[in-house]
Amino acid sequence: MKIVMLLGSPNKNGSSNLLAGRFADGAREAGHTVELVDAAHADIHVCTGCIHCGYDGPCVQNDDMEQISRLILHADMLVFVTPLYYYGMSAQLKTLVDRFCAFNGRLQRKNMRSALIATAWNDDDWTFQALETHYFTLVRYLNLTNAGMVLGAGCGTPAMTQNFEFPQQAYLLGKH
Repeated sequence: MKIVMLLGSPNKNGSSNLLAGRFADGAREAGHTVELVDAAHADIHVCTGCIHCGYDGPCVQNDDMEQISRLILHADMLVFVTPLYYYGMSAQLKTLVDRFCAFNGRLQRKNMRSALIATAWNDDDWTFQALETHYFTLVRYLNLTNAGMVLGAGCGTPAMTQNFEFPQQAYLLGKH
């Protein structure tokens, strides 16, 4: 299986990228190929809503999304990876997701698998509620099949994250 991981953290050494690495380790051990897309450090412009793409491309903007969309459209699975910022995905990941507009129709027809990996400093029982709702809305709209989630509550730093079961959960999700 070809897996594309969409990394939304501006902190390359943060907790969400730590879990992404563990997922990738498990997936590679299981024989899958994994491509990492660093949305936070890529040249991705915001969607202007011009609809020139007709929801099936091409986009009129000239940035890294052309290459990223090819990776996504040749994959079997998307993994959304984000720190929780104000109870939603990071702006960097959201900017990338908004640009799905230019290949929306092709993406919907793929019937891909997906997963969500997220970390948050908070550990309240409602911490991930809004993010989960948004993720499941994307799953439904894009005709994705959810393969699982790792929601790392209380993971403010990588040192904190290492003290929980979340790295192992991410590894096992990747492996299976």
